[in-house]
Amino acid sequence: MMDPHSLVDRRFSVCDRISFGSRPSDVDTSMRCGGSSDDENMDEESPGGTFFSPMPCGYGAPLSTDDNNRRLVNSKYCLVASKQMVGVFLMVWVRSDIREHVKNLKVSCVGRGLMGYLGNKGSISISMSLHQTSFCFVCTHLTSGQKDGDELRRNADVVEILRKTRFPHAHGARDEKWPETILDHDRIIWLGDLNYRIALSYRSVKALVEMHNWKQLLEKDQLRIEQRFGRVFAGWKEGRIYFPPTYKYSYNSDRYAGDDMHPNEKRRTPAWCDRILWYGRGLNQLCYVRGESRFSDHRPVYSIFTAEVKLPSQAQFGSFTRSSSLMGVDELPYPTYPRSYTDINFY
Repeated sequence: MMDPHSLVDRRFSVCDRISFGSRPSDVDTSMRCGGSSDDENMDEESPGGTFFSPMPCGYGAPLSTDDNNRRLVNSKYCLVASKQMVGVFLMVWVRSDIREHVKNLKVSCVGRGLMGYLGNKGSISISMSLHQTSFCFVCTHLTSGQKDGDELRRNADVVEILRKTRFPHAHGARDEKWPETILDHDRIIWLGDLNYRIALSYRSVKALVEMHNWKQLLEKDQLRIEQRFGRVFAGWKEGRIYFPPTYKYSYNSDRYAGDDMHPNEKRRTPAWCDRILWYGRGLNQLCYVRGESRFSDHRPVYSIFTAEVKLPSQAQFGSFTRSSSLMGVDELPYPTYPRSYTDINFY
């Protein structure tokens, strides 16, 4: 998964073209990372001194045989959908050998920026089906700010995105029961710069970060607090966090902005602004980590999942390893995006 701050610094119109295609990619699927379970207790203590959760996993795991592993590693990937709205950018890549089973691609954008409509804040949602299972990927950039009460504005963004996002039926398919809203989908992944902050002072947060005391920091994390009180993302899950806050860093450094009080830098309390959540049964998170790219004031986060998929016979269920199509941003080739308006192209 990729959050909007981990991508190239390009700006497009809110109405830029969405592309549906089959662009090939020669990504390396042999990379390994740490993992976490999908049914973690959010209040359970995190071990100090480690940035990653302890379970090893690979982009191609778990597969049962060496032949399957070799086939997965050698698989090529293709871009099936992409959309950019100002600073929010979402792509969906799949293995080429399952491309023909990906259907019903649709997109919906909701602007939540200036005047509650412009696209400098908001969401891009891509809906699709794999065999008989529906997926929705939601990439968002929510309201910024670390003042008291700003978290309520972020909550309102989530409510409006859920309310306004719609995937209309294709012409001639009105009798088919395909999802029209985000929550109608079988498997949903929500990612991006959610902008929730930590309700502590700068000095307190910095001290706890230096001690790797993620448990105490997460107790004051606004997103976790709002979830506990049922004010946002009720029923959604997030894996354990074993990595430092992803925001705000000085340019091209590992130093949080404000550490040296540079006259041109704004001090911001470190926070886990960049998150990945999921909703629905049949998703199992294997990995939830952050990257260390330095070209943004955020650190990117990414995750690996497996997903259960219902086959057309409706009598069998297979396990589709979605992790195999989730690559780090540096491994993916960037497609060229035309600047025409409101076009939707199928290839």
